[in-house]
Amino acid sequence: MGFDECGSPFDHLQADLTGGYYDAGYNGKFGLPMAFTATMLAWGVVEFWQELSWAGERSHAEEAIRWATDYRLKAVAGPTELWVQVGDGDSDHNCWERREDMDTSRKASKVDKDHPASEVAAETAAALAAASEVFKHSDRQYSEKLNEKAIWVTCFLIASVCT
Repeated sequence: MGFDECGSPFDHLQADLTGGYYDAGYNGKFGLPMAFTATMLAWGVVEFWQELSWAGERSHAEEAIRWATDYRLKAVAGPTELWVQVGDGDSDHNCWERREDMDTSRKASKVDKDHPASEVAAETAAALAAASEVFKHSDRQYSEKLNEKAIWVTCFLIASVCT
């Protein structure tokens, strides 16, 4: 049984979907905007690493990126599965309460070879690859893990679009 960070069980899946960023101030997590945010943060760090270092903010930027990419890594369930959403966009838009008090649906959605979604898969691959560049000097092992998963998602994306 998997869980989200609110302690709500996902009886139908074996996944740890804790972490990551919620979207728009409510209780849904959507893979595409989260991956896009991680991609943009990562490229900002790559482009302005020296300025961020001088300002003493590089570690904070890396922390923000890692929070998103740790979650996206967990969302890559295997070479042919990617978890893309937690929660229900309709009911979550009406739920403005603490996550610990939620009683709305905590369903999770994934894409796979039978249910492809090229946009979220492509952006997830981009986020992982860009973040790999951020960490290649400060955490080589993490950088390699991000790169490996980016390749997995890219191969999955190509296979699902080209078949």
